[in-house]
Amino acid sequence: MEGGSWKRSGGGEKKDLFHVIHKVPPGNSPYVRAKHLQLVEKDPDSAILWFWKAINGRDRVDSALKDMAVVMKQQDRAEEAVEAIRSFRHLCSKQAQESLDNLLIDLYKKCGMVEEQIELLKQKLRMIHMGEAFNGKTTKTARSRGKKFQISIKQETARILGNLGWAYMQQNNYAAAEVVYRKAQMIEPDANKACNLGLCLMKQGRLEEARRALEDVTHGRFSGAGDGKSTKNKAEELLREIEVRPATSTPEVGLGVEDEIMERIELVLNEWVPLRSKRLPIFEEIAAFRDRIAC
Repeated sequence: MEGGSWKRSGGGEKKDLFHVIHKVPPGNSPYVRAKHLQLVEKDPDSAILWFWKAINGRDRVDSALKDMAVVMKQQDRAEEAVEAIRSFRHLCSKQAQESLDNLLIDLYKKCGMVEEQIELLKQKLRMIHMGEAFNGKTTKTARSRGKKFQISIKQETARILGNLGWAYMQQNNYAAAEVVYRKAQMIEPDANKACNLGLCLMKQGRLEEARRALEDVTHGRFSGAGDGKSTKNKAEELLREIEVRPATSTPEVGLGVEDEIMERIELVLNEWVPLRSKRLPIFEEIAAFRDRIAC
């Protein structure tokens, strides 16, 4: 009797170990079948088919839609993934909407849908200002490469602003990108955003300012994930480009900085400081910069 019980327990342990190793949930539902096809059998096309079946059968819709979109992106079917999220996100829970937005931003970037990316990033800034991000909490748990870590609202805002700056750069709107990158650097400085800021300044013909921004990168004045060798190499390459540019370089004309963006960022940061009768000096500086661009 004891031996039979041990065998059953041992078989269960082996089964559980299989699910842990392959990160496949237990069961026989369409979603479980899709995950098995994705992770164990390495058959993405069949996995997508079964994710569709899971969504239509209301089987773990939150996970099924997100996982299917990720597999589609990996298969260079990003446009289909965008349409899938837009069409079926109403079936997902409120808690899943933020992660779907983050996935959409990546998909928009892959598809070259810059306008859509900018609008969604603005929306996320509005959510932060309204206290709706992170489901009303100041931090959230994120996962990367199998590890969990905490992200604060400030870190998330800096990340969103970095993405917004990059999107403006894709539109050649270097004036707007500059302001957004400067704002992001005030929240959480890093080398990658400093390098992009230097490029924005170069595109506007402000070479000395660009040089200072890029030298901050090459001199290792930042720490963190963005302070890698590739970022420093990029900064060094841009500095060499500055050296060969003529001193009489004509500033490139930007498209202007949107007042709505400036006001939104200001409102977000005001949430983190005591209310005052006047704007913080940081905002006065940015307002002055905006006026200079408008002249």
